[in-house]
Amino acid sequence: MTSFVQAGELRIAFDREGDGPPLLLMHGAEASRQMFAALVPHLSKHFTVIAYDQRDCGETEGPERASTLADLADDAQRLVKALGFRRAHVFGSSFGGRVAQALALMHPRSVDHLVLGSTWPLPRPYEELCPDARRLGELRRDLPATAEELATWFFPEAFLAERPELRRLFANARPGSARATRRAETVQTALEQGAADILAPTLVLAGELDRVVPASVTLSMAGRIRGADAVLLPGVGHVTAMQAPQVLAQHIVRFLET
Repeated sequence: MTSFVQAGELRIAFDREGDGPPLLLMHGAEASRQMFAALVPHLSKHFTVIAYDQRDCGETEGPERASTLADLADDAQRLVKALGFRRAHVFGSSFGGRVAQALALMHPRSVDHLVLGSTWPLPRPYEELCPDARRLGELRRDLPATAEELATWFFPEAFLAERPELRRLFANARPGSARATRRAETVQTALEQGAADILAPTLVLAGELDRVVPASVTLSMAGRIRGADAVLLPGVGHVTAMQAPQVLAQHIVRFLET
């Protein structure tokens, strides 16, 4: 059952499951907290897992104006505080990894350990780091007609053969809506600070077959963040939380409980 909490100007939708140290999950650009449905049961054996919808995503409505990455970091900090925690472990996937970086940079006392999956480093823009950014942008703009092709960027073909319903995962997207337009503008924002300034103990995870953010881009972050660990997940694409939840959870638990 969905819960809501007031955090500043936002009424944030979230799910909370398990006991133990708090672990905040941050979803990707087009996603919602539902992307973590298969991952949460593995993590909630060890942590109080909080999966929430960012502004203009899922069941969290944003103000009718463009927001920034800094706004999203502030939202996350307020959410942690509103739920009664001083700090939390944080896992951010894809664009959620950018939000996680921003939270660690802007509110370092709110972050215990940091896990960054399938993401790219602040402050550099996606288009600068990912060679196929233009084609991916075209596919996103032409939704829902391009839903099936776009799915092949997020999941390997072998996995889509096992889960054919995911070929239509993006079919309900309406990129021209006011909400989607605001979200797209938010995703394009950054901070002046970069990943090299992150102080939290950090684990970087990448899928070997990721077409959205090449594994080399994500793993290179380990060289920028002091003392960071790096893990390559063989045979896995972009959405690790859906494709390999048990393996992903094992790495997260190992890192956070060390």
